Amino acid sequence: METQKKLISIVLLNWNGKKLMQKFLPTLIKNSKGVDIYVVDNNSNDDSIRYLQENFNSVKIIHHKQNLGYAKGYNDAIKNINTKYLVLINSDIETTKNWYQPIIDLMEKQIKIAACQPKVLDYNNKNYFEYAGASGGFIDLFGYPFCRGRIFNFLESDKSQYDDDKEVFWATGACLFIKKSSFDEVNGFDEDYFAHQEEIDLCWRLKNKGYKIMVCPKSVVYHVGGGTLEKSSSFKTYLNFRNNLLTLYKNLTRTELIWILPVRFILDGVAGISFLIKKNGFSHLIAVVKAHISFYSKLPKYFIKRKKIKQKANLTGRLKLIILLKFHLFRIRKFNDL
Repeated sequence: METQKKLISIVLLNWNGKKLMQKFLPTLIKNSKGVDIYVVDNNSNDDSIRYLQENFNSVKIIHHKQNLGYAKGYNDAIKNINTKYLVLINSDIETTKNWYQPIIDLMEKQIKIAACQPKVLDYNNKNYFEYAGASGGFIDLFGYPFCRGRIFNFLESDKSQYDDDKEVFWATGACLFIKKSSFDEVNGFDEDYFAHQEEIDLCWRLKNKGYKIMVCPKSVVYHVGGGTLEKSSSFKTYLNFRNNLLTLYKNLTRTELIWILPVRFILDGVAGISFLIKKNGFSHLIAVVKAHISFYSKLPKYFIKRKKIKQKANLTGRLKLIILLKFHLFRIRKFNDL
């Protein structure tokens, strides 16, 4: 018998995040009264499940028998959740009072909105934006992602300069509000990504379907960041470069693909060499090389995936600029100066 559809279901993906849940789950429950909360466990070995069972009877647990990663971990769990809106949230997010209502109100008013994010501030420096999403995500001509409030590793202080609701290109996977029907329509996250940048690909596919992606800064959360992979991780570098190339290959129009992808190969090569001047840079250079090898190996499979998508040009939030030049040559650090 099918359960009654809920308006909102919060879904938290966990892998060895017991300490983070001890810190942030009580606040999430307190600020989300009356809302179903699911913890999806990716086969943790840090006693996460027992901790939940002993301390939070209201939390529903979905236990995977292996670590399925971000994409498949969510996809498999979401299949069995009957709700209008999903809220996919990281275990290292601190919510605030009335954090979800402004976004739900906005999505209820505008039916073309498929996904939305709150304003994401840094938990450890609460006057600054946080890397993962800040106040809404964009990409440049060559697919490099950045945000209102964050360009590459430069984070702006929050002075209410980005407090307007705005259509963006992508919404952060750290705290993603999405219509279940829209998620199902595009078959969820691409499971070949494992982790990182799968939300950009998901949002691009939604935009190709004609949906809007929004940021609603009236809703505010604080994010620790680096809860699963440290920012300095070479594996994270590998995933970011590879997955970004896969996203471009799937979603660019044919006219754009034939010239943008070759330029990206050159730019990625320059980026890889530039890692050498940084600490542990050689491992990151190797990660870029491995990312490209993996990308080439997946092309036959992704050719089939690409054929299933009706690509569109001139999508809102994809800015016709080269963010690498803006940042490195013209020394622009703030979104409003672009």
